[in-house]
Amino acid sequence: ECDEEILHGKYGQHLSGHKEMKDRELYSYINKGGRPRQHLLSLTRRAQKHRLRELKRQVKAFAEKEEGGDIKAVCMTLFLLALRAKNEHKQADELEAIMQGRGSGLHPAVCLAIRINTFLSCSQYHKMYRTVKAVTGRQIFQPLHALRTAEKALLPGYHPFEWKPPLKNVSTNTEVGIIDGLSGLPLSIDDYPVDTIAKRFRYDAALVCALKDMEEEILEGMKAENLDDYLNGPFTVVVKESCDGMGDVSEKHGSGPAVPEKAVRFSFTVMNISIAHGNESKRIFEEVKPNSELCCKPLCL
Repeated sequence: ECDEEILHGKYGQHLSGHKEMKDRELYSYINKGGRPRQHLLSLTRRAQKHRLRELKRQVKAFAEKEEGGDIKAVCMTLFLLALRAKNEHKQADELEAIMQGRGSGLHPAVCLAIRINTFLSCSQYHKMYRTVKAVTGRQIFQPLHALRTAEKALLPGYHPFEWKPPLKNVSTNTEVGIIDGLSGLPLSIDDYPVDTIAKRFRYDAALVCALKDMEEEILEGMKAENLDDYLNGPFTVVVKESCDGMGDVSEKHGSGPAVPEKAVRFSFTVMNISIAHGNESKRIFEEVKPNSELCCKPLCL
């Protein structure tokens, strides 16, 4: 009743200006024709773009003003917040992992730890990896070759080290691969069968690797004894050497060389580590399960 002439398209906007008017909804325009609006997700990509055009423009303006033009980050965060608001935390966690560049799969080192802690052979792990990938359609576990690459970081000779003072008759070379365990022994048929194959690591390289592997526990132990800054040593490391049969290993060698039916493993376990502090010796590490296979460091096979 204001006697103004308004374009049909701008009628809704004009009506919103008449705040004083009672029963405004009686005057509001109702679209009775045409198809009902379909749900956004059921539209084609072109139709989705068309419907979201105005919102996209607003998001772009916000991103340029607040986030240095990173539209993707704004949209991802909006999606993340929407998922969290609806308690869709599993999906939200996966999205967050992708946003942080981690992907939704497990790290090879984590997969390796799972394989070792559940005592799975390579073939058993591979079967599990294939099944999970086929069922979920995603690569949650990593393939065996990725695990072998991660395993190299745990092998002796990976960490550079030096002995202070230098040891007599010991090579200063730290990059030591697997060497023949029988080299240097006087060959006698009485001592071992002729077809014995032995692979061993150099003892000092294996010991350094074991200690490097335990770095966090050592530092935690020092912190517990209030020795945060006291890192010079000398450290006393008590080692237990052991040897156990490994049974039939013809199925367990993975992609390595073929091995005979039976194998024996020589290994050592770091039992405890102490550090000299003043006149006393403080123990900063002690192996809780010294007989467990999990803390055995291989020395010779």
